[in-house]
Amino acid sequence: MNIAIIGAGINGLYIASKLAESGHKITIFEKNLEIGNKVCSGLFSNRILDFIPESEKLIEKKINSCFLNFPLKKIELKFSKSFFLINHSELDKLAAKIAQDRGVDIFFNQDIKDIPAGFDKVIGCDGANSVIREKLNLKKPHFRLGIQGFIRRSTAGLVETWPTKNGFIWKIPHKKEIEYGIIEEIKSAKKIFEGFLKKNNTIVEEKKSKIIPQGIIIPKNKLITLCGDAAGLTKPWSGGGVIWGLKAADMLIETFPDFLAYRSKVLKFFLPKIIISKLATKAGIFIGFNAPYLLPKNIKIESDYLL
Repeated sequence: MNIAIIGAGINGLYIASKLAESGHKITIFEKNLEIGNKVCSGLFSNRILDFIPESEKLIEKKINSCFLNFPLKKIELKFSKSFFLINHSELDKLAAKIAQDRGVDIFFNQDIKDIPAGFDKVIGCDGANSVIREKLNLKKPHFRLGIQGFIRRSTAGLVETWPTKNGFIWKIPHKKEIEYGIIEEIKSAKKIFEGFLKKNNTIVEEKKSKIIPQGIIIPKNKLITLCGDAAGLTKPWSGGGVIWGLKAADMLIETFPDFLAYRSKVLKFFLPKIIISKLATKAGIFIGFNAPYLLPKNIKIESDYLL
């Protein structure tokens, strides 16, 4: 089949390489001039190796836990699946090379304004502000805002987080720098983040921001579908979307070319997880701020699916 994929992010590239491997002709349209997500903390659970084994060579650091700081209690979260610190831009470039080696055509500087014609199937992997989603007259997902900045100094220390009303602030030591960031509601993220930095006498450089979608929005359409951020597939508690997007991508590949079967499979798998994890996150934050003595000092959690 002749397939168009809109967006050369990690999901679009992964889907392209797998479908090309099965003999389909794949064309990717990318709006930017080069490959690489530049606004991301680069934390991926070790499940990334299940999807892209070659990414092992990109691992900069392994993280097994982080600290969750409530006003009156500090809790260590121990991950059942270790996290890897990987440069997201380099991961995208690796996925692009794999796709191109399998015959995928990638066209850059393609500002797609409508659904491409002349293809048997179209897959929208064009991010939070998906044009494909808009042209299908689908609702927008709920958006939060992610902001990150860096300090160029010693990177000693562990990963730490500070819960907020609708998200959290984080601190991640990289190889040569320390990253601070926040995910929160769009209207309040900047104010909360700047207040935190001021209170802690911290000045960050290279501030970048990105909207983060959340929800499941997949069309009832036999010819056109969505995956990744375009479909709102991000974790409710952290906003991370790579593993969820790749999991959905595998479902698309398994059911291809039946986009309705793909939609059904994604809803069945992710919808309960979103509902349960939202409730669990709200309950945990409420208890942490109002009755922290009820929480243990150490909690083991599932890295990608929480429950």
